[in-house]
Amino acid sequence: MRRTRNPRLGLGRTVLVPPDVLPELTTELARYGARVISWPRVEIDAPESFTALDEAIENLFGYDWLLFHTRNAAEFFLRRFQKLGHEVSELDTLRVCAVGSATVDELEASQVHIDVIPGATNLNSIVDAIGNYVGGQEAGEALGRLNFLVPRAAAARDELSNLLEEAGARVDVVVAYRSVSNRAMLAQLTALVTGGGIDAVVFDSPESVRDLAELFDALELATILTGIQVFCFDESTTNAAHDFGLRQLLGPEPTNRAMAESIADHFTDN
Repeated sequence: MRRTRNPRLGLGRTVLVPPDVLPELTTELARYGARVISWPRVEIDAPESFTALDEAIENLFGYDWLLFHTRNAAEFFLRRFQKLGHEVSELDTLRVCAVGSATVDELEASQVHIDVIPGATNLNSIVDAIGNYVGGQEAGEALGRLNFLVPRAAAARDELSNLLEEAGARVDVVVAYRSVSNRAMLAQLTALVTGGGIDAVVFDSPESVRDLAELFDALELATILTGIQVFCFDESTTNAAHDFGLRQLLGPEPTNRAMAESIADHFTDN
């Protein structure tokens, strides 16, 4: 028999939801006394200048590897590559590393061959996967003198490039696109997340997982969301969360009422 829950059991909890989440979920969460906030919407656009990207494309012969760690990087790189009159088959001379299932899907849809798909999105796993492919050696020995081209977002962090360079590789990072969000809202959200002000986050689609990762420029959301309980609506969303190192609870069924009750139950029982 289904338990009847006191609608105020979740009082005082703060739940982070996607910007386009259905109002019904917000209403159901509010019934349990939860405070609901949404992260700022991320807009993806072309870079302000294509100069660096165009130069890299025209000099691809100087690289050994292309490394795409977001779907947007792959999409915008290929769009510009073909606009400059190049054929996808020209990429066959390079090794390609694709991080995350969405990136893999984007490249496969454009018939780009992929040599390495890391099993996890954390930085060390990416570098180790490439090192193992190159020679089955330690990354520091295998990557020496290899040249990488890494298309990315404007103002993205350089942790991955730095780690590759520490392993002996030469890395050129070029801006392929830019992500735009409300900076003031992002600063407030970052303070809440890092300061323990968020108790749970809800993902309602694979795209919502990737949007939050894009917002924080994070290959591994698990590090940023440490201590925050994650809830996903369905299996495809769960798989996307796994791509970014997250482990989470599933709602008992993909409905707003069931999700809200699952969240309330979790915080009542813990």
